[in-house]
Amino acid sequence: MLNKTLIRVGHSPDSDDAFMFHALTNGKIDTGNYEFRHELCPIESLNRRAFHGELELTAVSVHAYAYLNDVYALCHCGASMGDKYGPIVVFSPKVRKERGKKWPGDLETILIPGKLTTATLVLKLWLENIGKPNVRLIDVPFDSVFAHVQNGSFQGEPVDAGVVIHEGQLTYQRENLELLVDLGVWWMEQTGLPLPLGANAIRRDLSGPVISDVVRLLRGSIQYALEHRDEALDYALQFGRDLKRDEADTFVGMYVNDWTLDFGDVGRLAVKELLKRACDAKIVPKRVVPEFV
Repeated sequence: MLNKTLIRVGHSPDSDDAFMFHALTNGKIDTGNYEFRHELCPIESLNRRAFHGELELTAVSVHAYAYLNDVYALCHCGASMGDKYGPIVVFSPKVRKERGKKWPGDLETILIPGKLTTATLVLKLWLENIGKPNVRLIDVPFDSVFAHVQNGSFQGEPVDAGVVIHEGQLTYQRENLELLVDLGVWWMEQTGLPLPLGANAIRRDLSGPVISDVVRLLRGSIQYALEHRDEALDYALQFGRDLKRDEADTFVGMYVNDWTLDFGDVGRLAVKELLKRACDAKIVPKRVVPEFV
């Protein structure tokens, strides 16, 4: 028996990624001469690991890709696109009332779920747009944002609002929080384009045939999930952070869809535009032209 080529895959422990990778994780498609080993990490951890090229295939934030394009190329499939929705900025009306403040005019501090997340990039563009570029941003684990915003503090410092990613986009109202801005809606208003949040990236030093095979298998896993939705959703539910089944179905549908099968011309343009605006705003240090394989 021939030794199989090991492909280490990094993705987030979230319902949408679990749905996407169900077939590869659970042996639903034939991977031929490849062995896929899955490593589940928060997206900011994957962004950081990508700087060292640790994984052959990994989820990355489009923001982080601006620093990684010499190590990784973007797969044409596996995207998370926000089509008139995306990461949200939330606040506690109780805290706001106690402080007698108004948002966004009185914003001073916002929690972010990782410096290299696309959510943070778009937040900075939004803050620049509303004339508040000097708002202080504090990096915290994404799953602690709710608690700190509810308390109005982080390590003794006042907190006005926080950026929410993943399933919290559907559940923030349960936490007695209110929406300040949906960054995906704002981006669409500014550009007429969907918001490219995350992608799967493959290491450039792999051979051409390996890259082609791995991307083909990734697309096959996405296609399988879309064609066997109930089965893939059953698997994804265990990563849903207390989402009800209908909520998980909604969330998965938001981020695993036709955009995920292929960025398409519009999706590619959206990535290019986001990276251009990030460079123009001096959020990233250089102009990056995305390469899709």
